[in-house]
Amino acid sequence: MKQLLLDLASPHFPTLQNFVPGRNVELLQLLRDALTQQNFERFIYVWGNVGCGKSHLLQAMVEAFKQQQCKAIYISCEMDSDFPVDASAIDCIAVDNIERLGEIAQIKLFNLYNQVREVDGTLFLASGNTLPGQLLLRQDLVTRLSWGLVYQVHELTDEEKREAIKCHAISCGFELPQVICDYLLRHEQRDLPSLIKIIDALDRYSLTRQRQITLPLLRELLQDAL
Repeated sequence: MKQLLLDLASPHFPTLQNFVPGRNVELLQLLRDALTQQNFERFIYVWGNVGCGKSHLLQAMVEAFKQQQCKAIYISCEMDSDFPVDASAIDCIAVDNIERLGEIAQIKLFNLYNQVREVDGTLFLASGNTLPGQLLLRQDLVTRLSWGLVYQVHELTDEEKREAIKCHAISCGFELPQVICDYLLRHEQRDLPSLIKIIDALDRYSLTRQRQITLPLLRELLQDAL
């Protein structure tokens, strides 16, 4: 299975530094300001398609708060997700993929949001697959999510993706031929996390085979993964 081989690639943990901003420069600066409590907006909702970077940003913010010795939690929502009952002790709460929540979990998130509003300093981040008003959730929860700042996370253009994976390859110690970039964008999953994972797997594969990174080697990797 291709996934088994690609899972051998070393994980790259999300940070604000390794997020490729593209058209999201303003959003990235907003999150950095929130981290340092400059022009501090406590409620931020981001939305976009799968693979656009929403989860990366939420996970990166939680990790950044933890590095500052602050309490922060990240929750990737499921139908029956639970939420903390005391928001006052948490500096950053990141709730990802809220469109997945079932009805009872939506009530719990609604109550948590109201708690956060009553305390000072807690940053509440949320993400979904569409604008708040278009979410198929409880109307009172949708209304709350619309009260803060709302940003779309724009996907990278193909050219930005090419530059991003080339830069990633350089950080790993090799140059990525343009023909490989073009091939991946034509034939593989086009979101940046998937592309990065293939580049990492290709790096390991070339070292294992002791061969240069070329398009034939990439095709061999992908064939072996089937």
